[in-house]
Amino acid sequence: MSGKDFSEVVDLVIKDDGRFSKGAYFFIRKALDFTVKELSEDKTRTSHHVSGQELLEGIRKYALDQYGPLTLTVFKDWNVKRCRDFGDIVFNLVEFGVLGKTDTDRREDFDGGYDFKSAFLNPFVPKDRRIPSFRDRKRKGPSKKDVSEN
Repeated sequence: MSGKDFSEVVDLVIKDDGRFSKGAYFFIRKALDFTVKELSEDKTRTSHHVSGQELLEGIRKYALDQYGPLTLTVFKDWNVKRCRDFGDIVFNLVEFGVLGKTDTDRREDFDGGYDFKSAFLNPFVPKDRRIPSFRDRKRKGPSKKDVSEN
């Protein structure tokens, strides 16, 4: 990082890739710390490395804890719309030397994470009004309402 503080590096990143706001980068740094701490509580774990999928789960938990039902609004303000955006933010920080990666880590590790509405709205919606995820619909098949609409 050549002696620059995190805020200065984020300013440089945003000059190079202005898709996401500064808050998204600070959030990722805090979500990574949260994830590392949570994973370190698992005594069976032998590695300190956090995979893309592990970070996505940490991001989900941390965001719900920090922003609750406003999470999607906050992410929208930061221009973060899907899990891949988190990967782009992480790898922007890797390219500027803030975060490290292994030889097997890739941006694509963040693809196919979770649907934002299911992940960030469902915890606050009464069970009978929840948005079914694609996986839930596939498992259960069409609902009675879906069948009657045909």
